Amino acid sequence: MLYRENGQFKSSYAADQQLLPIAQDRWFVIGLIVLAYVAVPALASDYMFRALIIPFVILAIAAIGLNILVGYCGQISLGTAGFMAVGAYAAYNLVIRVPQLNFLVILVLAGCIAALVGAMFGIPSLRIKGLYLAVSTLAAQFFIDWLFARVKWFTDYSSSGSVSPAPIQMFGWTIESPIDKYLFVLSIAIVLTLAAKNLVRGHAGRAWMATRDMDVAAEVIGIRPVTAKLSAFAVSSFYAGVAGALWGFIHLGAWEPLAFNINVSLNLLFMIIIGGMGSLLGAYFGAAFIVILPILLNQVPGWFGIPISTALASHLESMIFGSLIVFFLIAEPHGLARLWAIGKEKLRLWPFPH
Repeated sequence: MLYRENGQFKSSYAADQQLLPIAQDRWFVIGLIVLAYVAVPALASDYMFRALIIPFVILAIAAIGLNILVGYCGQISLGTAGFMAVGAYAAYNLVIRVPQLNFLVILVLAGCIAALVGAMFGIPSLRIKGLYLAVSTLAAQFFIDWLFARVKWFTDYSSSGSVSPAPIQMFGWTIESPIDKYLFVLSIAIVLTLAAKNLVRGHAGRAWMATRDMDVAAEVIGIRPVTAKLSAFAVSSFYAGVAGALWGFIHLGAWEPLAFNINVSLNLLFMIIIGGMGSLLGAYFGAAFIVILPILLNQVPGWFGIPISTALASHLESMIFGSLIVFFLIAEPHGLARLWAIGKEKLRLWPFPH
């Protein structure tokens, strides 16, 4: 009953089309942001920041980008980790070769470079789709892995192949402590989520969804599938590039090409399948699930006096991921985000039957 919007009348089209038209949703989101900025830094430990919270926020950014491509535009991609690597190495080279640039500018430039690479590898989507497109993006993943492992210029001729940039300094602020890192990535995630929300609500988002549903019909009504598909690849890769730069500089601190291998691409795909394709909220649900599950598998058996090895925990993780993907594809193709929406609908009608 507290969730019903009875009496919240809209007197204009702009008011009806605002980002969160229901007042309870606005209060909830504002409360969530305040909680993220105030309560989490006060209550979370350094271990939680490093192992849970920071990886969750960064992976959510990458999952939003992949969801724009797969969930909203319907183009399958298995090369997201490759575009994350492009963003990470682009940011690293910008830092060491143009040190006077602000890191925020470097993030934008790294995302733009990843967007160009993503659009280039998205060209096959103009002629192929489905499994064949997935294979072509997988080829992009392997090519990018090979490029950064073999061309030493990208790693500043490091003998080991790994890179370790200095801590980020911006506006006289050194982003070094776990709380500083968390606040930085949280602010970027909020801005990028808001941008993605407006994109999918606007002309570009409608073009993506029309192309996803039926590209021939979309072309008949005036939408250019070429522009829609390539723009989806570019925007998705931009988000992946920014997430890759944050993953390298903020979370890892030092990395090598294997940090962005095919397993990362598959995990991102699992995130949007479990969280919900075609939903920005689903990207957060999926990222939280992927980050929390391995830690629970390592901790929960010990609480019950059943110690398990690391290898067994890894196998269980793969089995659980596979089982959940099959379950969600059969029982709820729209993932956890759909279950959340169903819960909200029931709350709006409570105590009456649905």
